[in-house]
Amino acid sequence: MAWANHRVYSSLGALPDAALNAYIVNPEWSARRIIQHIVSGADWYVYCLTEAMWSEIPTPSSIADLPQLTAKLAECDAAILSQAELPDEFLTIKEDEKSWQNLRSTLLAQAVHHATEHRAQLIDALEAKGFAPINLDDIDFWAFEKFEKESAK
Repeated sequence: MAWANHRVYSSLGALPDAALNAYIVNPEWSARRIIQHIVSGADWYVYCLTEAMWSEIPTPSSIADLPQLTAKLAECDAAILSQAELPDEFLTIKEDEKSWQNLRSTLLAQAVHHATEHRAQLIDALEAKGFAPINLDDIDFWAFEKFEKESAK
């Protein structure tokens, strides 16, 4: 998750600001909104796993805003991944006036799924409007396996 998030967000820096307006079908889910949503979601999963209060994540107004969002996403990813080393147990999540419980493993799986789903949505939105910062095959399981093997050398 962290590896793929880093690869995608790093690839966005070369895009023009107009790319942030790209969308597939629903203009409410523009690239700028998806970029913000991935980071906001990661921040919320950190809250669910650690009770560290989430923050307001800004929607990027230009490509120049991406390094700050990329850094925040990396911070959240590290916090999420650190939870994988802890025992699986029910965690209580409190939001507004309600609370519920989920297993740590369920929250971790959903955090990974959420990021994966929206990275694909982001890349598809950009490609639909003629921007191609990264190919989805560059962040799949086999690309990660290759990265890990090269890193181990």
